[in-house]
Amino acid sequence: MKIGILSRNEELYSTRRLVESAQKNGHQVEVIDHLKCDIVIEEEHPRLYYKNRYLEDFDAIIPRIGASVTFYGTAVVRQFEMMDVFTTVNSRGLTDSRDKLRSLQLLTKSGIGLPKTVFTNYSKMLKV
Repeated sequence: MKIGILSRNEELYSTRRLVESAQKNGHQVEVIDHLKCDIVIEEEHPRLYYKNRYLEDFDAIIPRIGASVTFYGTAVVRQFEMMDVFTTVNSRGLTDSRDKLRSLQLLTKSGIGLPKTVFTNYSKMLKV
C-alpha cells in the first residue's frame, strides 16, 4: 500500500513513528509537506502537484495538520478525497474539530451530555 503522511516536518517524533510503523508492515510511505502542495482543479482530473511532480497512486493519507494551517491543510485533504484516496481523518471532521462551537453542537446533537454552554455575540440581554 502507498501511504502519504501529510506533515510539515518529517523529523517530528510522531511522524517518524508513523513512517517506521508503516514501513515495518510493508507499506511504501512518503511524507508530504501539505503547505508545499499545489492544488490542480480540473473538471475530470483533480490532482496535486508537489516537488516538481504530480502526486498519484496513493492508497491512503494520514493527515497531520496543525491548527495554524487548518484552512490550507483541509483543502489538500479535500483534494485527495476528490482523487478517491482514503484518508484517516476526512476534511469535514478536521474542520469540525477545529471549530469549538460546531464541535459542541455536534456532540449535543449526538446525545453526548455536556454542561450548559452559552455562546453569544451580545450578552446584555442574556438570562441563563
